[in-house]
Amino acid sequence: MNPPNPLRAPSIVRDHGERQGNVARPTRAQAEEAVRTLIRWAGDDPAREGLVGTPDRVVRSYEEFYAGYDQDPEAILRTTFEETDGYDEMVLLKDIPFESHCEHHMVPIIGIAHVAYLPDSRVVGISKLARVVEAYAKRLQIQEKMTVQIANAINDILKPKGVAVVIEAAHECMTSRGVHKPGVSMTTSTMLGAFRDDSSTRREFLAFIGKH
Repeated sequence: MNPPNPLRAPSIVRDHGERQGNVARPTRAQAEEAVRTLIRWAGDDPAREGLVGTPDRVVRSYEEFYAGYDQDPEAILRTTFEETDGYDEMVLLKDIPFESHCEHHMVPIIGIAHVAYLPDSRVVGISKLARVVEAYAKRLQIQEKMTVQIANAINDILKPKGVAVVIEAAHECMTSRGVHKPGVSMTTSTMLGAFRDDSSTRREFLAFIGKH
């Protein structure tokens, strides 16, 4: 059984800094000062010409890297369509590119996701599937958790007959540091409903994404 997952991004309350769940976010000025501290720790001078604008640039880049904390997968998937003329075959969006960051070392995870579901009575716009991938990728992550989160969100909100998610990614925590093994990729999968219980449905999905 897959572990339960919160579908909503934590609420944020602004009071001096920002509060996410029970954790207070520092102010932007505090975040920029933290970057200056890391620059000094690395052995350089944050006041020199080439680095003086770096704290601002880093904080702005973090706003992009971790934008998923402010996105709500339930809201993304809420608008569905029932006028399908009885369509009940697989809906697959494959090769969805994403960039995430490892929660252990805060270095990039770069890969692609394949997402499929078997509609029951409702379908969702295909761009919404890509947006759900993005919402979970733009957080500090591990690939295994991200795979389950995407599948559970689609399953809980659309209530289809089945959901399948496969993610393939390279992790810079093992290519640019640690064991230094470039060219290695990791594959994770979550199969729910018909994709788990019906081997022919699972084989069809894997064939479509070139894995069978």
